[in-house]
Amino acid sequence: MKPHEPERRTPDRVGCGPLIAPLSEQTRPLRQQVFERVRAAGLIPRVQVAKELAVSPASVTTITQELIESGLIEEVAAPRDGDQPGRGRPAVALGVRAGAHLVAGMKLSDREHTAVVVDFAGKLIAGDVIPRRPGAMNLPELLDAMDTLLHRVCTKAGITPRDLSAMGLGVPGFVDCEQGMVMWSSVLADRGVALAQAATARIGLPVHIDNDANLVTLAELWFGAGRSLADFAVVTIEHGVGMGCVINHRIYRGARGLGMELGHTKVQLDGALCRCGQRGCLEAYVADYALAREATTALNWAHKEGQSMNVLLESLYDHAKAGNTAARSIFRRAGRYLAVGLSNVVNLFDPSLIILSGERMRYDYLYAAETLAEMEQLAISTGRPKPPVKIHAWGDLLWAHGAAALALHEVSERLLAPSREVAAQ
Repeated sequence: MKPHEPERRTPDRVGCGPLIAPLSEQTRPLRQQVFERVRAAGLIPRVQVAKELAVSPASVTTITQELIESGLIEEVAAPRDGDQPGRGRPAVALGVRAGAHLVAGMKLSDREHTAVVVDFAGKLIAGDVIPRRPGAMNLPELLDAMDTLLHRVCTKAGITPRDLSAMGLGVPGFVDCEQGMVMWSSVLADRGVALAQAATARIGLPVHIDNDANLVTLAELWFGAGRSLADFAVVTIEHGVGMGCVINHRIYRGARGLGMELGHTKVQLDGALCRCGQRGCLEAYVADYALAREATTALNWAHKEGQSMNVLLESLYDHAKAGNTAARSIFRRAGRYLAVGLSNVVNLFDPSLIILSGERMRYDYLYAAETLAEMEQLAISTGRPKPPVKIHAWGDLLWAHGAAALALHEVSERLLAPSREVAAQ
């Protein structure tokens, strides 16, 4: 088949990336806007691209032809609505050429490492999970773990790491995405680590890093409930408490790339000790190590300190469901502090949606009706309804999907540099 001939089939394409409302973003080069519109739609006719971007069909034709010649998008034969198969010339739509690039996404965490490989259209090719014991690693150990997992997931995908165009990498903690620096992380023994540079040197591919909560937010923005929303917030509860915020379809990271640290906002002066070294942080009352600490004291579980965190928390949850008053009070107290944190998110950002995500969402005591009702009471009263709260427990590969979205974004930005920008007519 010649490169410019449309495929004679209609693949299952649902698109990926933010569904940006027409005319909402005129500052980005038109070439990038056209590509992003095609990527988000999955399949879309040229005339619809021109309509949504409010530019001439001639401009769209010129740009899409250039993108086709560059191998980034392709023409796909799509039957017209109501047409019978085999009758007439099929309509031609545009779609991202899935095989143009492959990227990996990976999250290194306290209890497991996860990774995925996706194609240029965002479709999952392979995924893998490696459990680990909690504890900080030195940089060489972390790079060894990353390299091992990357080779495993590439083997599952039937490729080698050299077939990848980039990798996104997420870790918990304070991450300067732009500089590629990890200022502090629970999985790294050292502070101020140039992780992106070290990982790039180790695997010979461009590696882009971010905070793990931002990666969950990217997963929702590219593949989940946030695709059609301009503004929303994601709060994650696992070993720590994280937050990502989307403003005008873009992740907001702050002036130094270290914003949205909801878990380290203070909810109690001189309060409980947080793993960051300070006291009174929200996560010191809500995160799993906080629940375990409370259980050890309130339930006299000092003999269980050697057990894994998951086993201890499951035991605590089982006691709460069975009616144990002390166990229930632990979850209730954590839920009240979570309500404080969520009300602060509402008051500060007024998001259209709050998504609660992470492994701890299995513990429904954390987001019981009383917790959400208390959030509404603590948020300022304006006479208008508070934002809805959705519970998403995607599973192990959620974070890695977000890392893959980061890699896709960076590859697209590199390929679509505005050097050959065609002005809108």
